[in-house]
Amino acid sequence: MAHNREQNSGEENVTVKTVLVVEDDIGIGNFLVQAISQETAHHALLVTDGFQALKTVAGLKPSLFILDYQLPKMNGIELYDQLHATKGLEEIPAIVISARLPRHEIEKRKILAMSKPLELDDFLNTIERLLD
Repeated sequence: MAHNREQNSGEENVTVKTVLVVEDDIGIGNFLVQAISQETAHHALLVTDGFQALKTVAGLKPSLFILDYQLPKMNGIELYDQLHATKGLEEIPAIVISARLPRHEIEKRKILAMSKPLELDDFLNTIERLLD
């Protein structure tokens, strides 16, 4: 069910993995998807709220979650908890991003967090490290 595919790039095979970006600000979300898709070997998909994310993972198993903390109706930590309570998604890593991170909640769950505005090179390097 994983959306990973093999691509030939010269002599090496690269496994293309899917990153699910959950960001309600369309401009930021599109920027992140474009950066991930163009600057890494992976594919990114954008949804704008937690409920869309939960529907999406019913038919797609991403390799990484990028979760904005400040989402409508369900914040990024609540979404993280629901995603990781879903059979088959328990071990998928996540990065929570926000200008105001809830440090206690993030530390309690041992979630990787990055503050907005993101430093793009650090963000992309972190994604590559998590997906290797």
